[in-house]
Amino acid sequence: MTETTHIFSLTPSELAAMVASWGESSFRGKQVVEWLYSKRIFNADHMTNLSKDLRERLKAHFDWSTPPVEDRLDSQDGSTKLLLRSGRGLIETVVLRYEGRTSLCVSSQVGCKLACSFCQTGKLGFVRHLSTAEILAQYAIADQLVRPEGRRISHIVFMGMGEPLDNYDNVVAAVNRLTGKDAFGLSVRNVTVSTSGIVPKIVSLAQDAQCALAVSLHASRDGLRDELMPINRRWPLADLKAALMDYQKATGDKITIEYILIKDKNCGLTEAKELVRFLHGLKAKVNLIPFNAHPGLPYQRPSDDEIRAFQVYLSDRSIPAPVRYSKGLDVSAACGQLAAKQFATLHQAPVRSRVLGAAPSP
Repeated sequence: MTETTHIFSLTPSELAAMVASWGESSFRGKQVVEWLYSKRIFNADHMTNLSKDLRERLKAHFDWSTPPVEDRLDSQDGSTKLLLRSGRGLIETVVLRYEGRTSLCVSSQVGCKLACSFCQTGKLGFVRHLSTAEILAQYAIADQLVRPEGRRISHIVFMGMGEPLDNYDNVVAAVNRLTGKDAFGLSVRNVTVSTSGIVPKIVSLAQDAQCALAVSLHASRDGLRDELMPINRRWPLADLKAALMDYQKATGDKITIEYILIKDKNCGLTEAKELVRFLHGLKAKVNLIPFNAHPGLPYQRPSDDEIRAFQVYLSDRSIPAPVRYSKGLDVSAACGQLAAKQFATLHQAPVRSRVLGAAPSP
């Protein structure tokens, strides 16, 4: 992004006010907002009912660019991973095509600070936060990609690179633009922010954004969660549970619990019982995600019988627990696999230089 103010940096009301400050009528400002957000036209030249002078002023005053696509990897299951070059570092965003809907998994950071032991992104370390404009640009690029297929991006999940609540202000601004009725207008239920458990921000999210909440849990015993997710040492399970109870009291919304099943680690009967105890008092569903194998990590996927036994234990106690098999496994686009990998490096361990766009060390 250049130093020029990006068009996505302004809220719809700010954009309309800016146009009005140029001496244009309020109607013209509303037209610009409609082109950008309702019609999803991200090029001022294509805003055909505006005067040429106004279009030229819009182009001169704002940055309309989106990060160039460094690489595109299409999975056999119909998903598409895009590597986007933006400033210092590569961003990964993943288009997920389903029957009747199209989802987009967006990144909120380049790299990640949290170093979860099962996640390749965490092996890269933290590089920087993405701006609101960079987050929304992922949506704009994906929307343009799927339009020729007769599709629209209908669902957004903040489950790409990074911890969304660690980049709180920019993520909240992007969420409110995605769901705002005066902006992109996606259903609040169809935009999900996932967190590993930054406790102070969970309750704030209930007040500041209209979206669904998902929590990456993966263990319901402090010692085990400490091992898998170092963030638990700062905000242990008791604190996380209290925050989720407060969030649910404020919103009334069901919370999604993301639980990666790792063989011989967190998917036995003991762990199932611990999860049931943790969920007591919460209105939640559990997405069970069989571990996706990663180069350089010691974990393995459990057997189908182990997965089924864990699921049945939850279901028998009236806890919805669908098994979610990740898309994009063959292009390292699945849950926990995002590490800025191009085709030639799909089967290599994560390398920090790769996320910065440099060639990996030999």
